[in-house]
Amino acid sequence: MLNFNKALILFTVFLLAVSPFSLRADDAHQEGSHSQEEEISQYIQHHLEDDHYFSLFTDKKAGKHYGFPLPVILIDNGLKVFSSGEFHHGEHTVEKDGQHYALYHGKIYKTDAAGTLDMDEHHHPTNAKPLDFSITKNVVGLMLAALLLFIGFISLAKTYKKGANNLPKGAGRVLEPLVLYVRDEMAIPNIGHRYKEFMPYLLSVFFLIFLLNLLGLTPLGFNVTGNITITLCLALFTFFITTFKANKDYWKHIFWMPGVPVPFKFVLAPIEVLGMFTKPFSLMLRLFANITAGHSVVMGLIAIVYLFQQQLTIPGSIGVSMLLTLLLFFLELLVAFLQAFIFTMLSSLFIGMAVEEHAHH
Repeated sequence: MLNFNKALILFTVFLLAVSPFSLRADDAHQEGSHSQEEEISQYIQHHLEDDHYFSLFTDKKAGKHYGFPLPVILIDNGLKVFSSGEFHHGEHTVEKDGQHYALYHGKIYKTDAAGTLDMDEHHHPTNAKPLDFSITKNVVGLMLAALLLFIGFISLAKTYKKGANNLPKGAGRVLEPLVLYVRDEMAIPNIGHRYKEFMPYLLSVFFLIFLLNLLGLTPLGFNVTGNITITLCLALFTFFITTFKANKDYWKHIFWMPGVPVPFKFVLAPIEVLGMFTKPFSLMLRLFANITAGHSVVMGLIAIVYLFQQQLTIPGSIGVSMLLTLLLFFLELLVAFLQAFIFTMLSSLFIGMAVEEHAHH
């Protein structure tokens, strides 16, 4: 099954990679095809990036954006708070306390009243940036996930408070099997008798990633776990817990590996130290890459409606797009759970290695 899913993704990526070239060949004398592909590419890129404005729908012909602005919080010679709607989607500059700010590709830069941005040879702005603590779209996604988890687990906690033999109701019926799964299949086998000490973290990271992945499949368009800063933060939590909870046997196995000749101890020590940092790096990159790839492919399949209208006709392109998107959507549901499982499983494994008590002979 897994090999079939991989083959399906590779075929889809190949199809999307080849189709634009065939489209250019068939419509070489028609204007606007290249701009349409660029527009689709920009739309996908915009979906993957964070934003200061929560966009639900954009009507480019009318020049209207449907959604709501989010609060901008800057620290630049004092605290500056205003609505992102004042940027008018990057078309206007904002003046606060004599300072001017411009929004360019989701980033806020200090500028002049005319909104001048100095570009380097790679067309990246060189203007200074204020400290940005804004409530962006990803932050809204995190807040929504935290609220939903809080409501769900409060319901489960109330059930247990009434008695150990009471059956959970509502959201608790869905959460309890997953809680037991994390405990029995991840925490206990990998950590051992100290598993209760780390259950709050393992449950938090599992349900947070799982719920954020599911929210990313809704029309709301969240891509929180597809943001590398989010996955970096989650990986750092695992790294810090592993580092500060590690016992002396863990550090002994890193810096002075027992049971090997002394010359090899000096060779293995740098490798083990490097391994301390590659573990959280793999956690960060795996989650980020899988979620980003999934969102990109789904958006690419939806773009078939626009790219293949002449080859497949409008009803045909809609049918093919819906069929392929639906198939990939169910695969992404599996990936949503699988990525939460892998991150939590590896975190419990790394923690278990750090707190494991070795037998001394």
